[in-house]
Amino acid sequence: MIIVTGGAGFIGANLVSALNERGIADVVVVDDLTRGEKVANLVDCEIADYLDKDAFRADVEGGHLPAGVEVVFHQGACSDTTESDGRYMMDNNYRFTRALYGLCREQGVRFIYASSASVYGVGPVFAEAPEHERPLNVYAYSKTLFDRFVRRVGVDDGPQTAGLRYFNVYGPREQHKGRMASMAFHCFYQYRNDGKVRLFEGSGGYGPGEQRRDFVHVDDVVAVNLFFLDHPDAGGVFNVGTGCSQTFNDVARTVINGCRRQRGEAPLPLGELQARGLIEYVPFPTDLAGRYQSYTEADLTRLRAVGYGEAFLDVEQGVGRYVEHLLGADREVDPR
Repeated sequence: MIIVTGGAGFIGANLVSALNERGIADVVVVDDLTRGEKVANLVDCEIADYLDKDAFRADVEGGHLPAGVEVVFHQGACSDTTESDGRYMMDNNYRFTRALYGLCREQGVRFIYASSASVYGVGPVFAEAPEHERPLNVYAYSKTLFDRFVRRVGVDDGPQTAGLRYFNVYGPREQHKGRMASMAFHCFYQYRNDGKVRLFEGSGGYGPGEQRRDFVHVDDVVAVNLFFLDHPDAGGVFNVGTGCSQTFNDVARTVINGCRRQRGEAPLPLGELQARGLIEYVPFPTDLAGRYQSYTEADLTRLRAVGYGEAFLDVEQGVGRYVEHLLGADREVDPR
């Protein structure tokens, strides 16, 4: 049996779907469906059971996991980087994660969990070492603290422990995330509704729309999770990104041209999109000054060293595929 916490969420639901594609349906999903629209992510999945996150937490704190569980994919967390309730964030993301991890170690259950590239703050180095960790908010700190706990406990003895530091993930099944959905998602709906995409003006030494992030398709993120499922001897904390940053302008251009292609219109270069007003630059929010990742790029040295050799989709490939999905998916809804 496999448990996927956050299994009705973005990455969790894609992971459940990928397990199904392997013929694995003995999956228990743990989530909070207070927002019932998230169930749309599970309607095409086969699962063995669903547990409410509060009931699951009570079981964990009582020392109980479902019988027969072999692996926990811990994807559940509060991922809102603007959440200001530090007590809630630390209890949800750190304290409970630590309790679940402890129980898994005690019962010999493998533990593959979601960390975050937010631990690096403004960088400039994005390699998995404490000296590069500079969290800028309580969400990032909650992830940093658990990664440090894992290092302190050690991963060389006991069942597999693998922490995956996701960079900027985008792709299907994120429609419920609202303002926390990916840049590609918001660019698509801005263009569909308003006929243009809005990006930030220059920040952090970068020109308008030239801020750079490591944008990674959710299919690649799931593939890395499955790699660790298939390699139980691989453990530690690992970056999950493409290893190549691209600009916000690249994302906007790919979204707009994907929509134009669907209408039978020729793609346009960036300069022409700017000249026609299809990309508009808005003032950079003053409250984000010094607290915004204008550049991220995953160092994949450790991931490659444990044997993950697959290529990652770049923005043109991955966002292009995602735009095709959004254009054809009836269940994707306007976040406004």
